[in-house]
Amino acid sequence: MSKDTKHVGKMKNNAARVAIVYRTIPGEPLSALVVGTSGLPDAYHDSLMSLLESDAGQQSNELGDVLSVRRFPDGDPMLGWLHNNGHLKKVPTNMVLMTQNAKSQIQLDELNKMIAESKGVDIEDLAITDGTQSSKKKSKPVAEEIVLPKDPETSNTPKSATEMRSLADKLFKDAQSLRKQADLLDPPKKKTKPVAV
Repeated sequence: MSKDTKHVGKMKNNAARVAIVYRTIPGEPLSALVVGTSGLPDAYHDSLMSLLESDAGQQSNELGDVLSVRRFPDGDPMLGWLHNNGHLKKVPTNMVLMTQNAKSQIQLDELNKMIAESKGVDIEDLAITDGTQSSKKKSKPVAEEIVLPKDPETSNTPKSATEMRSLADKLFKDAQSLRKQADLLDPPKKKTKPVAV
């Protein structure tokens, strides 16, 4: 691991090493999305760590932004593969210790507070904006925030446009199936046209 590496931490309860994919989750500012690096197959682990330590990984605000556009050597999209194979875990931010180097550690919830204060936004805004607004008043969105449904099978909120479309398709199919079942249980009344006299 190179010195002063972003997006790297460990769990307070068991010292398991993790890569922090998203420091906060929309609607859940006290939760983060992480990947336990020791549970990955060697080739995937090496690719993830290589990306994490690359210039692109280190310059990204959130590791997930880079993972969403990169692929593993076998061609699988990185973020999608991690999600589909159950490697993305939601954890409380106060249970993650960020490790920049051997001598420097800080709890993720404290780091998020510092980042939010430096950008003049609330912690809740870190997950939905890049924090470039100069004041809290300007950081509030003009329109209503889009609330994404969670995937019922994984309880994860989709992070990329592809994942959102996939979830929308799945929810649409589920809705159609439920409608058919409801119609079988209680067939809808057919509309009758009035007879002209």
